[in-house]
Amino acid sequence: MKRRDQIKLSSQEQTEFLRTAGKVSLATLDKEGYPHVVAMNFVARDGAILMTSFGKAQKVINIRRNPKVAVMAEAGRNYSDLRGVMIRGECEIIEGAEAVEATMRAILEKSSGGAALGRGPLKSAPKRVVLKVIPKKIASWDHSKLGGHY
Repeated sequence: MKRRDQIKLSSQEQTEFLRTAGKVSLATLDKEGYPHVVAMNFVARDGAILMTSFGKAQKVINIRRNPKVAVMAEAGRNYSDLRGVMIRGECEIIEGAEAVEATMRAILEKSSGGAALGRGPLKSAPKRVVLKVIPKKIASWDHSKLGGHY
């Protein structure tokens, strides 16, 4: 068996990892073709990654120009305990305060276990959009599956 196949996370393991991961790195391409990478709060729903951003943010401008993106969630300090999921896909931009509020609430629920969404974040909803990453290719890894043999 190839080492790559040994460390791959199952679909269920990927789902669980994304359910508990704190943030993802979102990579877009700027107008010169260079990667633009930012940390984002997120929630995974129905196979997609959902985030919110101000509509005028650089990442949104980049996505409007080229919807191909990547997101990566990772954990671990040492090589032997590195785990992660990288998703390459197309990013759909969803407009509308209702969709933004629902996504903001889902992200807060995930991170806090049920805290109420304050008025401050809700006030920004009309200026925000939802970024929905639809996976095309997924890579995953869990180096602890190698049992210290690397």
